[in-house]
Amino acid sequence: EPTVRTELMEQIPPIAIFLQESRPKFPTAFFEYLMPIVVRYLTDVNNQVRKAGQEALLILLEQDLIAQSDIENRVCPILLDLSAPDSDDEYKVEAVNIICKMASMLSRTTVEHMLLPRFCELCSDGKLFQVRKICAANFGDICNAVGQEATERLLIPKFFELCSDSVWGMRKACAECFMAVSYTTSPEVRRSKLSPLFISLISDTCRWVRQAAFQSLGPFISTFANPSSAGLYVREDGTLSIRPSTQDVSSNSCQQSNKITLTSSSTNAT
Repeated sequence: EPTVRTELMEQIPPIAIFLQESRPKFPTAFFEYLMPIVVRYLTDVNNQVRKAGQEALLILLEQDLIAQSDIENRVCPILLDLSAPDSDDEYKVEAVNIICKMASMLSRTTVEHMLLPRFCELCSDGKLFQVRKICAANFGDICNAVGQEATERLLIPKFFELCSDSVWGMRKACAECFMAVSYTTSPEVRRSKLSPLFISLISDTCRWVRQAAFQSLGPFISTFANPSSAGLYVREDGTLSIRPSTQDVSSNSCQQSNKITLTSSSTNAT
């Protein structure tokens, strides 16, 4: 019964936390019993069960309850199978979404060696625009997860493709994450490659794309500033913030009032 399996998956994270806290008594229980269930339910025939399994997996990763060996030997292989070119459309979309959400929780080596090649393939998926849309929406997070070298070598060419995609929603998603992508690159790439690309988005034929680009203009310009003198930095959640000065830090009340967050979230146009 699918509802039983769904309820079971919702109980996996608290059970895993209990086992972690009682590891001396149950040293291998999670590895032997729970992990196989989580992996198996990622391919369940019922979409509600799969959704519950995906949510459980992300919670386990966020709580650092899955060993690195399990991530590389059990989780990543099944996600690569589900996101393969010949995979079922629904499974592929779900797998891409998990891969993007997982990236910020895994080590840079794991993401770059196991997930990045597939992500680059999915950015060019000609069959499902939903797959490309997910890739575009999460592009900044993937750049942040793999760092500058891999971003400039492998991801920037894919970003150019998505920024010129025939579907306007793809270009809009790229405009919204432009600051995060820019922040990961070198000043030279920012100036010579990303600036002309941004101009193309701000001049796009679709007004929704133009609006998103204009909303990202300030955050994008801020990535050209010297962090040491401007005090700008990108927080873990991807938002741009201004670091309080030394004088402000001495007063907690002043510190709170001087912290400004700039986001590029889109608003509804009239």
